[in-house]
Amino acid sequence: MARTKHMAHEENIDGQKNVGERAHKARYSWTIIGENVAAGQTTGSSVMNSWMHSKGHRDNILNGKFRNIGLGIAQDANGVTYWCMFNIHSVKAIWPSSNSSNIQLLGLFPDIVNTSKPTELSIHSRAMFKAAILLSQQYNITIGGQFIEWESAQTGGNAIDAISNTCQIMSASNIIGIIGPAFSRETPIIADLAEKIGIPVISYSATDPELSDHKAYPSFYRIVPSDNAAALAIFQLFIRFNWTSCVIIYQNDAFGSDGAKIINEAFIKNNLTISNMVVFDIVTLRIRGNLMNILTSSSTRIVLVWASASYTSLIVQEALDSDVVGPYFTWILSSSISLNSFNQTFYSQLIGMLTVQPTTASVVNAPINITLLNAAYDLWKKYEPETFPEPINVNNYALFAFDATWLLIQSLQQLCSVSIINSSLSCISFTNSSFCFQCQFHNSDLFFDTINNMAFLGVSGHVQFIANRSDRINGSYYFAQNAQTSTNGMNFVPVLNYSDYNGWQEYTETSVIIWPGTSLVLPSSNAKLDGITLRIGLVGSIPYTISNIITNQFGQNITNYTGYLPDLISLLQTRLGFIPNIDIPSVNLTRNELMEAVANGVYDILMGDLTVTAARREIVGFSSSIFDTSTIIIMRDTPDVTIDLLSFLKPFSRNLWLLILGAMIFAGILICLFEREENEALKNRSIISLCTMGMWYCFGNLTGCGVDFNVTTAAGRLLTAGLYVLSIVLLASYTANLASDLTLLKSKPVISGIDDIKSGKMPYNRLGIITGSSLEDYYLREISNVGESFDEGVFGIVASKQWIYQQDLDVAILSLREEGVIDNLVAKWFQTTNCPATSETSTAMGIDSMGGLFLIFGVFVILSFILFGWTKRLLIKK
Repeated sequence: MARTKHMAHEENIDGQKNVGERAHKARYSWTIIGENVAAGQTTGSSVMNSWMHSKGHRDNILNGKFRNIGLGIAQDANGVTYWCMFNIHSVKAIWPSSNSSNIQLLGLFPDIVNTSKPTELSIHSRAMFKAAILLSQQYNITIGGQFIEWESAQTGGNAIDAISNTCQIMSASNIIGIIGPAFSRETPIIADLAEKIGIPVISYSATDPELSDHKAYPSFYRIVPSDNAAALAIFQLFIRFNWTSCVIIYQNDAFGSDGAKIINEAFIKNNLTISNMVVFDIVTLRIRGNLMNILTSSSTRIVLVWASASYTSLIVQEALDSDVVGPYFTWILSSSISLNSFNQTFYSQLIGMLTVQPTTASVVNAPINITLLNAAYDLWKKYEPETFPEPINVNNYALFAFDATWLLIQSLQQLCSVSIINSSLSCISFTNSSFCFQCQFHNSDLFFDTINNMAFLGVSGHVQFIANRSDRINGSYYFAQNAQTSTNGMNFVPVLNYSDYNGWQEYTETSVIIWPGTSLVLPSSNAKLDGITLRIGLVGSIPYTISNIITNQFGQNITNYTGYLPDLISLLQTRLGFIPNIDIPSVNLTRNELMEAVANGVYDILMGDLTVTAARREIVGFSSSIFDTSTIIIMRDTPDVTIDLLSFLKPFSRNLWLLILGAMIFAGILICLFEREENEALKNRSIISLCTMGMWYCFGNLTGCGVDFNVTTAAGRLLTAGLYVLSIVLLASYTANLASDLTLLKSKPVISGIDDIKSGKMPYNRLGIITGSSLEDYYLREISNVGESFDEGVFGIVASKQWIYQQDLDVAILSLREEGVIDNLVAKWFQTTNCPATSETSTAMGIDSMGGLFLIFGVFVILSFILFGWTKRLLIKK
């Protein structure tokens, strides 16, 4: 018959599987009784009525061997419906009896006695504990002719129950070693008892780092890696994924508190941050505080849960109810849980979760004792087949439990084989007492030395201890699992493995991590603005923010914002994905009042010409710079008029003017000398008149205005040529220098900068200085700045202190600056006219710059003298 659907008769029947399938999966034996008792019935109520009143059902109700009774529906090949009653009875595990030897090991396991919901940790660990002892018997390991046997107890995870059960068993048996307990909160009291008696305690799952103190707990050992190793592995995981912070949720017992403490210390040491530490109360089974508020107000989006599996499920369920799992948060669990136990509507939020758990050496391809492991599995399947899973699904702590037991077995064998005492039983000489605290193992020191020197290859890897150390050496292995969907529902899939010597490596070459939101992109540890609505206040100053009323296509008047800040918001929105809700604060609010508005939560951020100052940083936080600002003096381009009657002489220095005057007088005298006898215009004149006419001739030629007579002698003409050369250069130089002086005089400001104001060059009642503003760059398109800027600073986006999105915003702003986008935006809205920063005065030309010219003129004078002398000589000869 092929099953098409089913109904559950009792609530504890799995509603997702046929009752017979459930029984088979759980390895119960089951029978089908009363088939067709409801044949022909068509409704659920009529089926139930027929079935409830059937004799078979009444008989099964009274049969104590049946655990669950269910109703299923099936159809045959012809489509005829048959109703079937499934009666499931439990097949209890039957391990060989263990009461014939005086040499016994005690195993402590975490489930409550007679619990209806046994845990995998307890079932698997107890089975491997017993399998190890049975293997020792198969391998004929005896102590004084006696096999090692076991006692076991269920502690319920309670320290008092653990010590009570241990004490009761020890008072009636020769317990020479304890395997367990499972939880860190139970371990200290058991370790103290074992120390007093002189026997070892070897734990398979207690990871509290405080237990690593061998001086405090000299009888305690553990196979499982301590949380010291776990903290290092988690730190390495954060480094691998470039995460810098997280929130820790931990259960409030020794395991949770001490584990969270050691992780916090490891993070601080390596410059990582624990943003918050949240307590899960194992008494109330609730998180202390509002989980939604705690996580959404945190700057990190990584959540690390440090709790046992049963508490982890409750924590995750509370997080799902608060909507703080995926896709915005990445959760890392320290325990693996059943994801299919959650409602299917939550599956999309569970995708991307990680677990970090201790594992065995085989995960990193390190050697293990596969022969010993297979032999243990065979015994488990033989004596407790209903609980044996697929080997790949065996709990790792069960393998640690096996090695813990095997360590004691090997140590006892070694102890008694090398004992110098003749009696084979004397190596385990034990003083019994009805009061467990008065029991005493007499050979404890040698026993502990044997353990410290023991080394073997176990089912979890190489097992070895050294003196004064509770943790095994070179045995820390972890693996990370990733929550992914599959045809079988939601499951954890191994994706990474870790060892002390290789760090984190991919589990297989095909391992792919699916992150929250079904993404392949590695999430950041910081809060992101994507999808967040921001209340943005814009300080309404031009050109930062310009408000215009426009009419949209529906005829409605709406406010349109333009300017530097709206453009910057648009760029940031494109980059970060937030939703802007823009508001213009009242113009009556001062800058300090605006800062208070941000601090009080009126706005998420405030944007404008807001300078970053120390006083403001005490109230609010600032982003990276969005604008570089400084204070500068601005003045009108038209200066006050100044009068200088001799400014036309400034192109030449005084000495140069005197040189020119001297040259002109000297040349005038030479003209008189050369022309007085030959030139009709100069004949019959007095000496004064003659000299005056000579200097007039030279002045006219130097200035280029000409004179009313010409020279007639050769010497006079040569000197005139020299005057022309001198005139050309002097006039050109004078004209150029005068034009430069007039230009500079026109642009010269009254003051040159802040230093001139300090020295009083301008009356204070004529000063108007805008402080704390950057608007001068906008207005400088019409006016000029004077001198160098001072009081330099930056503008930043204002947010509340410790704003959770600060880093996301800062990274986006820095990215825009590096790409030159902000510079382009500044150029668009603050294009300025570059004006001279300081006024300059032209330097008057001196003799040094004109010396060559006058040297040439001197040559002309000398040549004129020579020509004049030569002419006179010819006349005398005639």
